[in-house]
Amino acid sequence: MQTLGFIGAGTVGSALAVGLAGKGYPVSGIASRTSQSANRLCRKIPSAQICFNPQEVADTADIVFITTPDDAIVEVCRSISWHTGQYVIHCSGAYSADLLQTAHGFGAHTGVMHSLQSFSLQTDPVKNLRGITYALEGDDQTLPVLEDMVKVLGGEWIILKPSDKPSYHLAAVIASNYLVTLMKMAAGLWQTFGVPEDKAVKSLMPLVRGTLSNIEKAGITSALSGPIARGDYGTVLKHLANLENTAPELLPVYKELGRQTVKIALDKENPNITGIEKVSAILAN
Repeated sequence: MQTLGFIGAGTVGSALAVGLAGKGYPVSGIASRTSQSANRLCRKIPSAQICFNPQEVADTADIVFITTPDDAIVEVCRSISWHTGQYVIHCSGAYSADLLQTAHGFGAHTGVMHSLQSFSLQTDPVKNLRGITYALEGDDQTLPVLEDMVKVLGGEWIILKPSDKPSYHLAAVIASNYLVTLMKMAAGLWQTFGVPEDKAVKSLMPLVRGTLSNIEKAGITSALSGPIARGDYGTVLKHLANLENTAPELLPVYKELGRQTVKIALDKENPNITGIEKVSAILAN
């Protein structure tokens, strides 16, 4: 089986390295910006050797994953003398394989394997690899190699063109990163009546989980509840008045989210059209 090397030992690189090693892929070398992170990952993969620079990883591995921050991918790729037939893969969701042109010029096969998942040092990242979707990009040589990896990790995949990447990554940011922001905003409102953030988050999480479950089981439109779905324009007026007094900086966000929610509410079965239109008019002002 072809050997793997990893340049970058953050949460994504570590999850993929440990996950693939556990499925029988030999990991030969690991390099990272800090020796501590490389050491930590190597302790989890007995076959892996610490490499002191990216070139050492490329010299030992048939398939090299560049799992650095996005802004470092091009620089790392340019710093290495690749060899013909080698596979060079980056894991960015926002950028295409064009970042790996230097490797392609050496005769290497290039591609992208992005795991559509949020990783944290506080959780077991390997468990988060199973059952998720991976966005793949590559030529006819590279795609079968990446698809085999996804299969052994228990995931599914989609194949993207370079032009698809901006919309794909933007969707991930909205669904994941902005959910964190929304929770921060919601917990902040609880602090206006004296409840600290940790207590607010603990109290709100069952509501969030319930909503996510409803989306998964019933679909987006059926999962929508609340004042806009019911056409309760009086409640929306109360919200706006409260925000003016407690958190005026959230008014533009509330109004825009409300305007987008109106579109969903109108698609529900037997919508309160009169009430929803009044809500829409309130949010437009």
